[in-house]
Amino acid sequence: MKGSRPEQAYLTKDTDLSKTEQTRAVIEGMVDGLNDHRIDDIGEFFSQGFRWMGNQGCGTKIGLQAFQDNWQRPFQAAFSDKVCIDEARLFMGEWAAAFGRQEATHSGTFLGIEATGKRVEIRYMDFWKVVDGKIVDNWVNVDFAYIAAQLGVDLFNGEGWEAFDRGEREAPRPPQREDEQ
Repeated sequence: MKGSRPEQAYLTKDTDLSKTEQTRAVIEGMVDGLNDHRIDDIGEFFSQGFRWMGNQGCGTKIGLQAFQDNWQRPFQAAFSDKVCIDEARLFMGEWAAAFGRQEATHSGTFLGIEATGKRVEIRYMDFWKVVDGKIVDNWVNVDFAYIAAQLGVDLFNGEGWEAFDRGEREAPRPPQREDEQ
């Protein structure tokens, strides 16, 4: 990279590694709580003012009440018989990350799609910061497009880049720079 470089990993540069096991306990307990479909008492794991920051379509929830009312309840209304399966977890001081899937039944309206009764896989990635035994920040990416595809809706209207992988369309290339010619 030419020129000045942006500062990298500034949120984790002062991580206190002695907090790793405490963070692990909070996250493992929270995932168990979500698998038990807890809503009203999930504050055991989250600070009152925590931030839940999701990708487009998921929204951002500021505070425990917003998380409960604007994520947990609508999600559980759309998907029943849900189980969360973290496929990998990483812990470092006050920080934790996971990716995995939820398996659930589409039993309520989701993205305007009426209940189909189909069993779906909901892929996700989570990144958490834990302070004083509570989650204060949660960055989340939930693959809404993949869920919709399983329900028969293509959010990309045939323009998804999987068409490149299948050889149905040629992937565009950037113009060559002068120093590459």
